[in-house]
Amino acid sequence: MNGSCLLISGGEYADIPEDIKNADFVIACDRGWQHAVRMGIRPDLIMGDFDSAPAPDTDIPVMHFPSHKDDTDTMIAAREALSRGYKNVAVCCAFGARLDHTIANIQTAAFLVSNGAEVRLYGKDTEAYVFTKGSVILPVKPGYSLSLFSLSDKCEGIYIKGTEYECDDVTLSNTYPLGVSNEWASGEAHISVGSGILMVLCSAL
Repeated sequence: MNGSCLLISGGEYADIPEDIKNADFVIACDRGWQHAVRMGIRPDLIMGDFDSAPAPDTDIPVMHFPSHKDDTDTMIAAREALSRGYKNVAVCCAFGARLDHTIANIQTAAFLVSNGAEVRLYGKDTEAYVFTKGSVILPVKPGYSLSLFSLSDKCEGIYIKGTEYECDDVTLSNTYPLGVSNEWASGEAHISVGSGILMVLCSAL
């Protein structure tokens, strides 16, 4: 399946572009159903243990899970997206609120990528692209920094063009923040990675 899936997580509320809202399939994760209402989105499925928000009274399908479980609610939704064949996944309200949940959502994105998906994460004043063996082209975002992080042990074959700090065939590890706080030089930033799971993070300055 080449369609898109939107996961609405339970982090700090953040609105998203209209094209992301119009995903082919939308899953609200626990408290994420309240964010969905605020966004004006009707999810196709609501999943969670509902320990941070009451389960909704709705005709939308709701899947309940015990609070004592291994997966976070967003990870449960990620597995559901993969089981339905979606390889283009966006996770909104992915950051803020709690640092542990933010890290968990980043790791969930890495899990999705390791299972063949490309992922975008959205938060307030933050947007991330997580991918492997591929590239992204990012139009300039005034007032934003551009940082690269390896989510696997290392990312090899990294090329960056159109930024203040360009590079050819660089390796990043997940134990040293070498790729923090780059900037657009002008126009578009071209970023590619040969192997490993790379996160490109755009953050408001």
